[in-house]
Parts: sequence; structure tokens; C-alpha cells
Amino acid sequence: MSFLVAVCGGSCSGKSTLAARILRLLGPATASLLAFDSYYLDQRTLTPLERAEVNYDHPSSLDVELFSNHLGRLAAGKPIDCPVYDFATHTRLDETRRIDPAPVVVVDGILLLADDRLVPRFDMRIYRQCPEEVRLDRRIERDVMYRGRTEDSVRKQFATTVKPMHDQFVAPSSQYADVVFQHEDIEVHDAAVIVVDRIRRELNWPAPTTGR
Repeated sequence: MSFLVAVCGGSCSGKSTLAARILRLLGPATASLLAFDSYYLDQRTLTPLERAEVNYDHPSSLDVELFSNHLGRLAAGKPIDCPVYDFATHTRLDETRRIDPAPVVVVDGILLLADDRLVPRFDMRIYRQCPEEVRLDRRIERDVMYRGRTEDSVRKQFATTVKPMHDQFVAPSSQYADVVFQHEDIEVHDAAVIVVDRIRRELNWPAPTTGR
């Protein structure tokens, strides 16, 4: 059985960095990482123009059925073949990525707590709060550098879908979090230490020993 930890928050809120830090503190033998972003629906049947018009910040853009199935498999100690999504073309690649079960599975995603079917799946739910202007600056940098986007297209998407969907779905979902970390109040590393300590207590693991 795997202990599933949801790490969520708005786009570019620092949730992926937090999830990666939690994974690092736990160690690869103890934890694995799964990203909800990998489960966007394949848009290959649409034209490039139609793909650009899809609201990728709405829950309907994600393959929740497959994702929920994979969460169940990991929780039961079974491996999964995770989809690989190409954000530049909005399509799934033919290849998949094998993710093996681990004592702890850290799951990273914007809309993890916005779907009633997913909330009960998680044993621990973490929300990373971050100001809108910080998230926009980070998203511009990320999407231009790594996802083949232009700054104008990123700004347009943020105004037309990212912000409205954040206000409608993401921000309200913080009510289901066990812990909410404010961006301005705590560094990522310190937040990760708190989460790992909570995980250890939940699983009745002994505290790590430190040498002198």
C-alpha cells in the first residue's frame, strides 16, 4: 500500500518545487512522484488553432478517469504506465513512463482537490498559496523557455482562462487541504520539512538519526 500525498495550488505557485523537495527529503527508495499535468487529454484530432482555444485550466481538459485508475493502482502497490504529454503540440506521445509504487507517492497538480472523485483518494493534502503577480511572472518564464510559447500568448491565456479558472476551481479547493502554506510566510525547504515530518508521524516511522 502507498501513502498518497497531494501537493496542489495555482499555476506556478511553487507546488512542483515543493513536491520535488519532499521527494528529495524522503529519498528515491521511499517515494515516487506523479504529475497530474501528464494526464491532459490528447488533442491530436483538433487543428492547431482549435487546440489553442481549449481551456486547459478547466477540469474537463484532464483525463480524470485514467488518473484516478492510476492512483488506485499505485495505492494498491502496483506500477503504472504514465502518459507523456507534449505541451507544445497539446498531444500525448506514443511512449509512456513507468512509475513504480513506493511507500509514499507525491502527486503534483493544480486541480487535484477540485474534483470530488479525487479528494478522498489522498491520505494527505497540501496547498501552496502564492500571489497572482508572482505566478504570472513565473508562468511567462516557464512557458516561453520550456513550452515553446510567446509572452503575449501566455499573458492572454492567463487573463482569459488561468485566472478565471483559478478563482472558480483552484482557490476554493484549498478548503480540502490539511495544510496551507503561504508563499510569503515560509520557504519551500521549510515547508517540505514540515510535510515530511507529518508523513513520518502518520506512518509511525521513526525520526531520522543524525550523526555528530
